[in-house]
Amino acid sequence: MTANRPMPEETGILEFLSVCSSVCSDDAVSQSTEAQRAQYDALCARFSPPIPAGLTFADAPIRTVPTRCYRPRHVTSETSLLYLHGGGFVVGSLESHHAICAEIADFAGAELVAVDYRLAPEHRWPAQTDDGFAVLSELASRGSRIVLIGDSAGGNLAAGLAMRAKQAGLSNIAGQVLIYPALGGDLTAGSYVEMSEAPGLTTADVAYYREILQAPQDDPVAAPLKSASVDGLPPAFITGAAFDPLRDDARQYAARLAQNGVEVWFREEPQMVHAWLRARHMSDGARAGFLTVCEAVRRFAAA
Repeated sequence: MTANRPMPEETGILEFLSVCSSVCSDDAVSQSTEAQRAQYDALCARFSPPIPAGLTFADAPIRTVPTRCYRPRHVTSETSLLYLHGGGFVVGSLESHHAICAEIADFAGAELVAVDYRLAPEHRWPAQTDDGFAVLSELASRGSRIVLIGDSAGGNLAAGLAMRAKQAGLSNIAGQVLIYPALGGDLTAGSYVEMSEAPGLTTADVAYYREILQAPQDDPVAAPLKSASVDGLPPAFITGAAFDPLRDDARQYAARLAQNGVEVWFREEPQMVHAWLRARHMSDGARAGFLTVCEAVRRFAAA
């Protein structure tokens, strides 16, 4: 760990980072894709508690895209939740975010569909957003109201799907919940400089993920911050982490939406790092942040 790396002070998140360092190397992106996925899977397994009692789930393709559908014991909303996982578009799966999805579905009292979208480098952009849009379109065709949810790379996909839904005239998106999203910000400015060596994710890592995905950074679906217009997008809850190069993407997008009349709630976690969702059962800050995410999902699902 470099001497000048910015670090939070909260005990719980420092313990989380220590566990992460024992499982994943800091230079994971310099390793083979297979090695990256093996380390990520091991890390996710380390932070995967039992799912809520009474909740059931089943795997089934939707328009050929692999998905997992979660149904809580008590369903109180007919709204569908659509979850896009993080992992830099390179790692992650239905297993990596299994407990996270289960807990969100249970709290919101709504069925949640997790999308196992295709990964880079085997599949370049727009395969990932196309998979998400195929599932979104099917849920919309069933008349479902939908809340889009995603963390990190999944936050990028969720925001892009909101753009695509607007372009396609789909009016049943109830809200979008973006958790430390990657939205196409300037790698040479703001938090990308200030937090370039932050624990959990560096600016060099972000550059690597952009390069491997090969998404056009002037396309609003790939880089929502570059959109010429955000008018008419669904309401949003956006949360960022203070110790994260992606911090300003969250700040700037929330401000942009608000300035253009889109209803938006913004929250920044002052002691959190990228991927703090996994620390929700060991860090007070992550626990509080996850509660606000779940409350936002439930609010959108109930509206």
